[in-house]
Amino acid sequence: MPLEINREVFITCAVTGAGSTQDRSRLVPRSPKEIAESAIDAAKSGAAIVHVHVRDPVSGAPSRKLEYYREVTDRIRSADVDAVLNLTAGMGGDLVTGSADSPLPLNQESTDLASAAERLEHVELCRPEICTLDCGSMNFAEADYVMLNTPGMLEEMGRIITSLGVKPEIEAFDTGNLWYAKKLVADGILVGPALVQLCMGVPWGAPDDLHTFLAMVNAVPDDWVFSAFSLGRNEMPYVAAAVLSGGNVRVGLEDNLYLERGVLAQNYQLVEKAVTIVEALGARVIGPAEVRDRLDLTKHS
Repeated sequence: MPLEINREVFITCAVTGAGSTQDRSRLVPRSPKEIAESAIDAAKSGAAIVHVHVRDPVSGAPSRKLEYYREVTDRIRSADVDAVLNLTAGMGGDLVTGSADSPLPLNQESTDLASAAERLEHVELCRPEICTLDCGSMNFAEADYVMLNTPGMLEEMGRIITSLGVKPEIEAFDTGNLWYAKKLVADGILVGPALVQLCMGVPWGAPDDLHTFLAMVNAVPDDWVFSAFSLGRNEMPYVAAAVLSGGNVRVGLEDNLYLERGVLAQNYQLVEKAVTIVEALGARVIGPAEVRDRLDLTKHS
């Protein structure tokens, strides 16, 4: 993909994520009502797309409960602001082994392995415009946790997503994920041109140095659309990096908890900051209607 500034940029807000961030910031939304309200505020501040996980309202732990997803999507759809809905499909692929000396049996309390159909039940129920598809397995931060997405699992999930008329957002955590995504499109399992999210700086995927980032960008086919993000203090620098390299932008509390050093953020504030950066680069932030047109999305009621 040629490196050329993107003049028409959409912003995705990743509202809450599935990490343990609820224990590090009181501003991370937990209940379906809180998540929806935070997404709506982000949309009012300039986010065309809201990327949604759900959590247990009491503990804040990540959840796959259908009723939580249904409440969030209903609240967002009934709001007085438009937004493209992007639901995660990453849950249900958590494999946690025992210790290095005794990896089996698996840690049954933490392991969450579900079938392709189970991992997409909320997508079938809620029919968002977009859902994510993590295109590979990786050692994910903690010592004995593997984010597990086998080729067979991804093929089946891809077929189901395509059959539902939902656009997959390919989550690429390393160059091999892009390699496999191209195969899914070539095999007709996913419909091209594809939408890609370049996930930078997530331990232990692609590091967020610019050499690696540009390698990822150059591996994206010319007719695909990509967005990118990084974590923590590098979230806002990657707003600029993504736009300058021809891509779109993701910010939100899934990726970074702070507005500035020592100041906890809310999602709408991170979106506002991203809008300022995008516009300072001479680009225009586009809205959900233009995003649907660009990505050929179907808005479901």
